[in-house]
Amino acid sequence: MNASPEFVLHLADNALILGQRNAEWCGHGPILEEDLALANNSLDLIGQARLLYQHVTQLRDDGSTEDTLAYFRDQQDFLNFTLLELPHTTALAPSARAERDYAVTIARNFLFSAYMSLVWEQLQSHADSQLAAIAAKSLKEVRYHLQHAADWLLRFGDGTEESHQRAQAAIDFLMPYTQEFWSEWPVSQSVLGDTTALQSAWQATVDEVLTQACLQLPAGTGHVTQGRHGVHSEHMSYLLADMQSLARQHPGTSW
Repeated sequence: MNASPEFVLHLADNALILGQRNAEWCGHGPILEEDLALANNSLDLIGQARLLYQHVTQLRDDGSTEDTLAYFRDQQDFLNFTLLELPHTTALAPSARAERDYAVTIARNFLFSAYMSLVWEQLQSHADSQLAAIAAKSLKEVRYHLQHAADWLLRFGDGTEESHQRAQAAIDFLMPYTQEFWSEWPVSQSVLGDTTALQSAWQATVDEVLTQACLQLPAGTGHVTQGRHGVHSEHMSYLLADMQSLARQHPGTSW
């Protein structure tokens, strides 16, 4: 039984958008090693997105391609979590020229990778054999992403006064957006089923790492974002403009 095309598209959009965000550190990493680490992280995510988009085109059989799905859809057509499109800063104004904060990047990668490690683990036994194969490959990558982010979160949280404050501010800022992981969505439930156990396992991982990092777990309540329903933040249009502009200026070009 094949998975829902809409759910596979959601997975693909998640990977593409976070891959695009993390790629913004290329040439700007705090140290050379991290510059390379985030570039490799982005390549993993974009590679996952390509495989997932290719599967979407097969499931839909409507003439779409991985390129049309990535570069020629508008903001409201993307189904990614809002968490993944946010800039690398706690300053929300899209016109702000706030300096990128690596603690925000690390905290987001940690929260999302902790979620996706559980999702991919479950999906590798899915009846959709192609999705299961993508999940098995992606699980190896996301486990590294999780370990990398957790290690840095521990360094930040249990480091200097400034690094601790930045890490705590990043967690405080991002945690409410993780509510969208668990909000009701029949498309997701049709594939993952009841996510109660998934949420408990994710919460246990988050609690353990934050405790070790001497960070406080914020309430994480408030407005529940609706990115996977196509309702995005003001930051999404800026991200898509950067990502899609070249392809839209030269439609039909073979690269």
